[in-house]
Order: sequence, then structure tokens, then C-alpha cells
Amino acid sequence: MAIRNLCVILVIISLSAYSSLSQAPPPPPNSTCNDVFVSYTYNRGRSIPPFDPTNQAYRFESTVTVLNNGRDELKSWRVYVGFQYKERLTSATNAVLADGTPLPGFVGNGTEFVGFPETDLKTAIDTAGDLTQMEVRVELVGTQFGVGDPGIPLPNNLTLVNDGYTCPAATTQGNEMHVCCIRNVSSRPDNNLEDNFLPRQDGDVIIMYDVIRTYEDYYWAQVNISNHNPLGRLDNWKLNWEWMSEEFINAMKGAYPSVVDTRDCIYGRQGQHYPKMDFSQALSCEKLPTIIDLPPTSENDTNLGLFPLCCRNGTILSPTMDPSKSFSVFQMQVFKMPPYLNRSLLIPPQNWKINGTFNSDFECGPPIPVSPSHLSDPNGLPSKRSAVASWQVVCNITHFKDQSPKCCVSFSAFYNDSVVPCSTCACGCNTNPSQTCSANETALLLPYSTLLLPFENRTREALEWARIKRMTVPNPLPCGDGCGVSINWHVLSDYRGGWNARISLFNWDDNAFADWFAAVQLDNAAPGFEKFYSFNGSALPESNNTLFMQGFKNLNYLLAERDGDNPRKDPRVPGMQQSVISFTKKKTPGINVAGEDGFPTKVIFNGEECALPAIRPSSGHKTNAAPFAFVIVLALLFIH
Repeated sequence: MAIRNLCVILVIISLSAYSSLSQAPPPPPNSTCNDVFVSYTYNRGRSIPPFDPTNQAYRFESTVTVLNNGRDELKSWRVYVGFQYKERLTSATNAVLADGTPLPGFVGNGTEFVGFPETDLKTAIDTAGDLTQMEVRVELVGTQFGVGDPGIPLPNNLTLVNDGYTCPAATTQGNEMHVCCIRNVSSRPDNNLEDNFLPRQDGDVIIMYDVIRTYEDYYWAQVNISNHNPLGRLDNWKLNWEWMSEEFINAMKGAYPSVVDTRDCIYGRQGQHYPKMDFSQALSCEKLPTIIDLPPTSENDTNLGLFPLCCRNGTILSPTMDPSKSFSVFQMQVFKMPPYLNRSLLIPPQNWKINGTFNSDFECGPPIPVSPSHLSDPNGLPSKRSAVASWQVVCNITHFKDQSPKCCVSFSAFYNDSVVPCSTCACGCNTNPSQTCSANETALLLPYSTLLLPFENRTREALEWARIKRMTVPNPLPCGDGCGVSINWHVLSDYRGGWNARISLFNWDDNAFADWFAAVQLDNAAPGFEKFYSFNGSALPESNNTLFMQGFKNLNYLLAERDGDNPRKDPRVPGMQQSVISFTKKKTPGINVAGEDGFPTKVIFNGEECALPAIRPSSGHKTNAAPFAFVIVLALLFIH
């Protein structure tokens, strides 16, 4: 009996072993991917203070893995993670955020990661399967809301962002989300590409970071900011970045830190490593420095100036205006810290940002290594000198939902004696609850003469005009437009063979605009453009519907608002310029000038898109345009 029982036990064990072998776990997902495998793994989490049952915060720890199983090296990898639980990221290893947001930062609407300091992933073929060169693991720590144990707060999307790859919908298994992205055959890298660098990209603003000289403990870098947007510009530019390895700026040529502060070096590791350095002569030890251009008066300064293409007060013009003034260049001496004391070990700063005083917001990508730039010889010789290493930062204009315009447009026409003014709160409204105006009421139609009055002086004329025209007046009255610059577009005439318009620019700000420019988009009328009479203007070559204009030489200032001739009783007077524009109908048969065709669908001033009225002047009855023309011309006489 004992022998029989033993045999039964052995049979059961054998069957169990056979069953276990037949149900072996499937291979890991990354082993079946023959290109780029991306995964997001939620590791652990816990609730953190404050304790709030309606909106509890939780710490999360996750890992993003990027593995190159393909035949081609993955240059400058980029991965998008679709966070969806109001995540705030505290730290990330081996990566930075692609949009330049420093950590800690909000990522709850999804974000892109890029590699740092290593940006490329080699292939198994080139490395004999060395995972340390094929794979990167990004350890994430942050805060999310609403999903605690046993829930698993996974993102709603995961994908590789690099051009030339196709990614299916990500697969979710337990606490992991993963995807296998396949390279398109048509996007295989060109073997003739110089040193196998990524091609340079285009954008609204391109920043080149070129290392021109390198030594064991420091290097000289040249930074070139160039404007590539034909309708963009920068005024009083400010450039920011983040040093990732305790670097500091010792000297500069052509630009300057907005704050000269070396305390972090004196009391930090930099002071210990460079005990004999005179930090009173250094310029910046900030981790997040802000760099500004020099004024023209510093052009011949022996320490900071004497450098070409600098000292323009931070103005970078549109390349349409003047290509020679569409970029700005400066150099700086950057000291490094251990363990990066090697002349061939060069790490560019990250998290770049640039902005201006009257300009749209820009979003800058990460610095991408590109083929070394060929720079002009510093000795003036007719040759080019190659940079030691080069990185390209691409910045593009962004318009956020909560961003208000900085200029607005009013419409008027010869066939209607009312002006459709700038919209209520076109550039934002006063948030003071005690304000005595309505931010929701439609702006009142105005007589022409009020365009020359500041908004606070228009009430009496607006009410009288409403009484004459039998228009309803709301209580409280609508608020003003709140814009520093307003532009009036007036359809001046319409006849069988052509038509004329007049554009008037009003500056209600305390600062003058030097080298101003404007552009109008006329979807159906631009092909009939003939000439500007008082501006230097033309049709934009890159477009078939946009007219570009600027002041003539010595008339390129849009002056600031000033006091009236008698400040005690006269209102302030805006800086103003205007020009008549003529059009022919030969190239635009069937054009409806009095309808939509005679009015612009987009207006840009100094790179900023202006707010447009919601309606056009109606053509119910015709009046004479002479009164408005007389008012404007008379004002010009007084202004000049």
C-alpha cells in the first residue's frame, strides 16, 4: 500500500510539473518588439498631507522605459506621457521636460520627456546587446489627485514623439502601459547625413548654442537668437535657461545677466573648487539666469561690447523688415564643475525660455545636437571656422486660452457714419469688483471723432451718439478695450475699377514703438493691392493674402501718448500714423468691398495678433467720409 501511495504521489508531482511547464509565463512585451519599446510602470504610491476626502493628494513613483530594439539609432528620443490626474512632477532622472518647464512643475495635461544628459539610444547590433546603451529608465516622483490604493493611476496615452515612427494605441496590463513603435521605411536615416546628426529644424525663433573654444574646466559658447517668422519680432528680449551641472558664467561679450549675483558660488561648491578665483569679477552663479541685450551706448564698451550684432536694446526685427537686424549674438565664458572637467565633455543648459515686452509667448524645445556650425572667422578672414559642438533650440509662438491680445481693431466705412469700436475688454478687463462698467455688454457704436479720445473721455460723446441714433444704452456701460495700441481700418471708397482703404495706428501707451510694423490679412482682396501712400508697404512674398507695412526711414516711430496742448482741459493725445491703401478690381472680379471682402480677417502689430470686432459696418445708408478724414488730418497737423 505504501508503495502504491508513493507512486500516486510521484504521478501527481509529475503531472503538476508538466502542467507548470505547459503554462509557462509569456515572454515580456519588450522581447516581441523589433523597434522602439516604450513603457510606463506605476511602482507605488501613498496618501500625503493634507488629508482631504474630496480631493486627496497621493505620492506616486513610476518608471518610464525606452528601449531601442530596432536597426537604427534613436536620436534625441522624445516620449509623451498623457498624465490625467492633475499630476505635479517633483523629479525625473535621465530626462527633462521638452517644453522647458523646470521641476517641480504641473504636468496634469500631459507632457513630453526628452533625454538628459544622454539623448540617443544605440542599437543592439552596434553595442552587442549592451542595455546600458540601448535603454533608458526614467524614474518619476510626483503628486497626483484622486486615485489611491488599490487604484493604479496610469496615463491615458503613451507614445514616442520622434519623427518617422508610428505608434499604435498603448496596451495596459495591470500596473503597466506599453507600446511598440515602428519606424517608417521612408524615414530611414540617410547614411550620407553628416556625422549622422539630426537635420536642423525651422521655427519662429531659432537659438543656436555653439561651443567655440573648450578647455578642461571652462569653455566659451556663442549664442545666436534668430527670428524666422516673417511677421514676428522681439522687443527687449529676455533669455532664460537652467544649468544642470552647477555651471556658472564668468564673463560675457554682447549681453549681460539681468542680475549680477555670485553668492551661490562663494558659499557653494564652486567656491570650494575654485578657491583662488575672484568671484567679484564673475557675472552669474544663478541656476536659472536671465540674460538681456545691451543698450546701443555699450557698443564700444571694452569689457562687454566691441562685439558685432549686439547692443540693440533687445530688439530683434522681422526678417521681412531687415534681415540684418533679425538676430542677436553674444558670447560667454562658462566654468564647469566636477565630474565634468573634461574638454570633450560638454553639456548645454536645458529648459530654455525667451520672451519680450510686447510679444507673444514662446514655447522652446530642448537643445538638440546638430552638426557643428560654421561661424565667421573672428580675425575677419574670408573663411569659416567650425564650432566644437552645436545645439539647436527651436521656439514657436504659442497662444494660450487665457492670454489676452495687446492690440485691437475698429472698423468703419464711408457708407456708414458709425464706427464699430474695439470690443469690450478686447485686451483684458479690470478684475476689481468695484469697477462701474460691464465686461459683458457689447461696445457702443461711436462717432468718428471719438477715435482720437482716450476711452475714459468718450462717455459723453458715446451717450450723445446713442441718443441721436436711438440706440439702447446699457447700465452699467460697457468697459473699455484695455489695449495699449488700437488700429482703425476704414473703407474709404468703392468704385467700378477699384477701391481705397485707410489704416490708422493709435498708441495709447507711455512708450514709443521704434521700427514698428503691421500686417493685414485680406482673404479675397490682397491680389488687387496696388500701393501704400504714406507707409513703406508691400504684399508679403510668402503669402497671397497678407500686406506688410512699416514706417518710412526717419518716420519709423509710433510715438507715445502725450498731454494735450492744454493739459488742464484737453485730453491726452495718442501717437498716431496712417496711410491710404489703393486696390484695383482687375485681379479680384466679383469682390464685395462693402461686405466681408473689404475688411481684414487678421491684423498683426509688432508680431502680436490684434483682437477684431465681431461685426462689420452695415451698408444700410451712405454718408460722406470727409468729416472723418478732416479730423484725422487735423490731428496729424497738431501731432507733428
